[in-house]
Amino acid sequence: MPQVDPESTTPSPRPIRLMLSGWLGIIGLLSLLAVGALRMGPLPALGPLLDPVAGVWSAARQARPASTDSVAVANLNAAVDVYIDNRGVPHVYASSIPDAVRALGYLQARDRLFQLELQTKAAAGRLTELFGASPLDIDQQQRRLGLADSAERAWQALDPTSFDHALYQALADGINAHIDNLGRNSIPFEYHFLDHRPERWQPVNSLLVERRMSHTLCYNRDDLWRLRAEGLVGKAAADALYPVNSPIQEPIQPSELGAPWLLREPIPPPAIGNASLVHVAEQLLAAAPPSVPQTMVIGSNNWAIAAGRSATGHALLANDPHLQLTLPSIWYEAHLVVKDRMNVHGVTIPGVPVIIIGFTPNVAWSVTNNRADVIDFYYETLDSVDQPGRYLLDGNWQPLRGRPEQYYGKDGELLAEETRYYTHRGPLLLPTSSAVPSPVSMRWLALEHGASPSSFQGAASADSVDELLAALADFAAPAQNFIMADADGRIAMRSTGLYPIRPGDGDGRSIRDGSTTQSDWIGYWPLELYPQSIDPAQHYLASANQQPIAASQQPLYLGSNWPSPWRALHINGLLRASPTVSLEDMRAYQTDPGNHKARLLTPYFLSAAAWFDEVAAPAAVLQDWDYRYTSDAQAPLLFERALDRLEALLWDELQFEFTELRELPTPPTPERAILYALLKQPDNPWWDDRRTGEREDRDYLLRKALASAYAELVLENGPPVRRTPLERKQDTWPEAAGLSWRWSNHRRANINHLALFPGLGRTGLTLAGGAPGNLNPSSGDGTHGASWRMVVELAGAQTQARAVYPGGQSGNPASRLYDDRLAAWQTGELEPVYSPESPEQFDAGRAIARLRLVP
Repeated sequence: MPQVDPESTTPSPRPIRLMLSGWLGIIGLLSLLAVGALRMGPLPALGPLLDPVAGVWSAARQARPASTDSVAVANLNAAVDVYIDNRGVPHVYASSIPDAVRALGYLQARDRLFQLELQTKAAAGRLTELFGASPLDIDQQQRRLGLADSAERAWQALDPTSFDHALYQALADGINAHIDNLGRNSIPFEYHFLDHRPERWQPVNSLLVERRMSHTLCYNRDDLWRLRAEGLVGKAAADALYPVNSPIQEPIQPSELGAPWLLREPIPPPAIGNASLVHVAEQLLAAAPPSVPQTMVIGSNNWAIAAGRSATGHALLANDPHLQLTLPSIWYEAHLVVKDRMNVHGVTIPGVPVIIIGFTPNVAWSVTNNRADVIDFYYETLDSVDQPGRYLLDGNWQPLRGRPEQYYGKDGELLAEETRYYTHRGPLLLPTSSAVPSPVSMRWLALEHGASPSSFQGAASADSVDELLAALADFAAPAQNFIMADADGRIAMRSTGLYPIRPGDGDGRSIRDGSTTQSDWIGYWPLELYPQSIDPAQHYLASANQQPIAASQQPLYLGSNWPSPWRALHINGLLRASPTVSLEDMRAYQTDPGNHKARLLTPYFLSAAAWFDEVAAPAAVLQDWDYRYTSDAQAPLLFERALDRLEALLWDELQFEFTELRELPTPPTPERAILYALLKQPDNPWWDDRRTGEREDRDYLLRKALASAYAELVLENGPPVRRTPLERKQDTWPEAAGLSWRWSNHRRANINHLALFPGLGRTGLTLAGGAPGNLNPSSGDGTHGASWRMVVELAGAQTQARAVYPGGQSGNPASRLYDDRLAAWQTGELEPVYSPESPEQFDAGRAIARLRLVP
């Protein structure tokens, strides 16, 4: 066995600065606590917090754990060796898969214990037990979703002899082994602040984590927003704004039509609305738990290159899931080895017992979110709205299932209690207004099916694309676009998940009649109809959350309101233009600053501005733009602001000023792919801003938006810099000029602490090519973006990978491993991934610690 190199544990100057940053954050948080700036309910006195042995200063000791250690883990079948490399990645060498998972659980708790508890309490609607009464409304919203109810029922129904049950239990064994060994002076510092003791982990918590991800990835209220739009502008127009087929087609499954194309279907003009329908929709929106805001990037990119297009003759794969950015990260990196059975490296989510995105010497796989429609709402008839006990179904009264809900505070005091009701379809949502003709129930696939860990465990043991496809075939929810590659140079893609088949025309956009079982789903798509491609002739595959399959290839209803395919257009364009692709190309593409949205939409602004002196200045800013969001570029700032102003002028018919429920979030605007389709219809009545009393057309609104955006930016930043022809040719800027309009000054990443503790996040970070719609997206005031980047070249024993995520392996702000990867992530660089196949092959110079887990 290699020995741990003590020199490798000595922090470099940069990690010392990082640790200092972490301690400054902790000191800043203490100061805020001292003056009562945190409104989080009762907080402990500062005396115990500052205890040099058991207070937050114990974080210093935890930041430098022992370089060697031996730990007993319950139910372990044999000893497990764990080496921690200098990136903080654990390499687990076990004799069985359950033992490897027990070790993974121990390590997740060792590095991310507070994260484990916080995310499960958030999913279960139990935040008040950590923070007091302040988040009570958030907890109540979560329980309306039914995540805890679903997880508990799924765990009770799970076969105790199943492999999934064994994996969940093994992870719990490992997590609890760490928790049980914790003393008061060794718990993570967040617990000191909150005066809370870590709870032991229950296997059902893992199912909660999975359902929390489903909430992020596949829960939405599009049906209710579409209903509201129908009340405002009529059914035909609403259907066009929430279309079954994206106006711009670049499907994941390659089409016989080849290059991307536009569906030239006219968008019906707004019709006379129905105020009562608007009222119903808004009341239902108020009753339904909120979904992720439209401005937040929840998606991903992935693509694969077959041997025939690879510069080395080996298959290549890239992935970068786009999620909320936090410290610690949503992801935890690990390398798990069971001799002759598994050698997998990748990332998981703390609380999940398997690698979710990863690679082995022979295969690699990755995911992007599918956005299939797996949620429906049903009008229900109750025996009583105030005290419901039954609902009407096929002419008979059926009992509602009631679930008592209690909400407790930090000291165990009862804060509130209520009863949530369920039909056979799912949670019942009760509007507060008597004007709503009936409440609705919600059927959501994620409450019935989860992400079976055995699917991913099968992927970790696969040796070929065919075996990967077989392992992942039963994956149910949330539906994902799996792209994969193998060491034989092959690639494949399948959009995998359970897709409901609905009665009638199959359209899932309308609220259905809940009084009859004729409205219920009648089954799921068969596997052979899933969007998929194996060994395509083009030698590459790519997905970026766009519509998975063209309507001409699959008439069954899969979903609607697909995300605008700007990233899909851009990565497919890069791959089409590259006869051969290298691993370095794959890395560079992940942060390529080109933007297809700008390429398609900017010419309309310029055309409308031609010959109009009042917009000559803003047009000049856009005129020579190459549609790249580079750090010095000025045009992106104007273009993005002008787009926002154009949408505010264009979608006046959808705003709240004509309705009465103001406390709802800002109504989502139609996808910008709809805007692009409308730009090709210059005389469509949608271009008329009915608030003015005048008759506007497309070009008038384009000029007005451009002028307004420019005036705002000049007021905020001063005038833009004008470059000489030579400077434009050389792509240089006058010294110290243009700083106020530089794109990098206005688009930053803001990575907050998971519990929003001030001083413990990293904000105002510059990004390489980051922008809305870019391959490196940035949205939500910089709080969402690429949460993990990975590129892999599959070559058997010579397989190589590079990866990074924004943060570090440790959840301890005093550790150098808290945010040591941020610099590489910001610039788009990737770190070499180290994956020795056995303890004997482990380079001692890379090890910062060694653990031995024993029965």
